[in-house]
Amino acid sequence: MQTTCTATSGKTILVWDLGVRLFHWSLVAMVLAAYLTEDFRKAHRYLGYAVIALIAFRLVWGLIGSYHARFITFIPGPIRLTNYLRAIMFAKEKRYLGHNPAGAAMIVALLVTLGAIGATGYMMGMDRYFGQSWVETTHKTLVDGLLVLVALHLGGVILASYRHSENLVKSMITGRKLVDEPNNHL
Repeated sequence: MQTTCTATSGKTILVWDLGVRLFHWSLVAMVLAAYLTEDFRKAHRYLGYAVIALIAFRLVWGLIGSYHARFITFIPGPIRLTNYLRAIMFAKEKRYLGHNPAGAAMIVALLVTLGAIGATGYMMGMDRYFGQSWVETTHKTLVDGLLVLVALHLGGVILASYRHSENLVKSMITGRKLVDEPNNHL
């Protein structure tokens, strides 16, 4: 279960390990590059393969990585997610040292969407699906959905950073977050 805390002491702890941080920023770079190279098929395809490889890494890291990297420690059930979203609406959400329930749900949504984009992109190059308009339409629709998810993700980061007086972008760079007690590592 994810631990909540209040950042008051000025002390920090490593929350996001190097694997999580390298995955996150590499994924940002590869997805952005793939989006910008849509008209350059070969580069776009190889960047898509890189995204698929990163997703595969994150799935493995979600099983064997550090505490806050493991899916079992942060993926919420529907009740916990609903309660957290309701708390956000009333500005009463708790601060989490790791992923909050909304952030965790967003991670799942982003990974599933990126996986589906990669799958449909790969399908477009296969003889069986080459020229099938539904595959290309699905791919483009998923990319549009991804843009919405990214906007929501960025909005959530900004909101949580503001509400809890912390710089979440900085913590995803350094891996460190403020804690209320030096021994609070959950």
